[in-house]
Amino acid sequence: MVGSLLRDIHNIAKGMPDVSIMEVCGGHTNVIMRYGIRSLLPKNIKLISGPGCPVCVTSQKDIDSVVALALSGVPIATYGDMFRVPGSNMSLEDVKVNGTKIFEVLSTTDVLDLAKEHKDIVFFGIGFETTVPMTAYLLEKNICVYSTHKLMIPPMKALLKDEIKIDGFIDPGHVSTIIGYNVWDELNVPQAISGFSPKQIFESVYEILKMIKSGQKSVVNCYDSVVTCDGNIKANDLINKTMKVSDAEWRGIGVIPNSGLEPKDDECNAKIKYQEILKNVKSEKDNSACRCSEILKGLIEPKDCKLFGNVCTSSAPKGACMVSDEGTCSIAYRYS
Repeated sequence: MVGSLLRDIHNIAKGMPDVSIMEVCGGHTNVIMRYGIRSLLPKNIKLISGPGCPVCVTSQKDIDSVVALALSGVPIATYGDMFRVPGSNMSLEDVKVNGTKIFEVLSTTDVLDLAKEHKDIVFFGIGFETTVPMTAYLLEKNICVYSTHKLMIPPMKALLKDEIKIDGFIDPGHVSTIIGYNVWDELNVPQAISGFSPKQIFESVYEILKMIKSGQKSVVNCYDSVVTCDGNIKANDLINKTMKVSDAEWRGIGVIPNSGLEPKDDECNAKIKYQEILKNVKSEKDNSACRCSEILKGLIEPKDCKLFGNVCTSSAPKGACMVSDEGTCSIAYRYS
């Protein structure tokens, strides 16, 4: 079946101009690099990796702010990926060594268990729409949250106006399980929602090429075993009940209007509750030698950064893209 799809892709690509298709999901980047999918495509069909790693796009200012809360004695709970992301001077892992109350959790139920002992605990919320319902559940339980949650469509719109050529998107499958597939139409470019097997990636590429060739600008659901038209209605109701859309800063990209989520209840918003601590936080500029910002936009590949694989490795990351398992640099380093 994969061989047949590859033949179809090569046949339809004949005579087409150069085509650039961006995936915006770390899971998809993982599959593409693990199986060498780029090397199997026609030379005029290019897959480029976008800002598909929520850890990587969390701003240095947000890391510095949570570090400041921890150093001030506020108990912090968050997922393991966030521990090693570098701030201006320290990561959460560095702070934990200093004896602060920082807890790695696997689920929001872990946070509720910790809250029984630490009444003032703050959950450092991270992720795209996929993980937002879990944070919304904590907000419903009156747990204080420092939210760096991001929405996926606004940065994709921004990238379409940027300096990079994007002819279509492979839309993220897990995000689509929450938001559904109808909402992607507003991007007005050829798109396919993909699952996480090589076959589904090839199917998505083929569907996008068919749309480009016919002049269509729509979205094809290649992950229909999981993704529905309206997404997860219960999850969206919970999100709408507890959270509101806000502007958000994306590491390496900047502030994107209406691309983030914050708690509706100010009492549960750590940025408001602890504003006296946070008002003194000052962030330095990112390492100028690190080219994560260009990598997140798909302008360059990891190998184009002089730090990659040299002084920046998975055991000693210098930039956010090398920290998370979903980061483009981390994935490229793993399979290089």
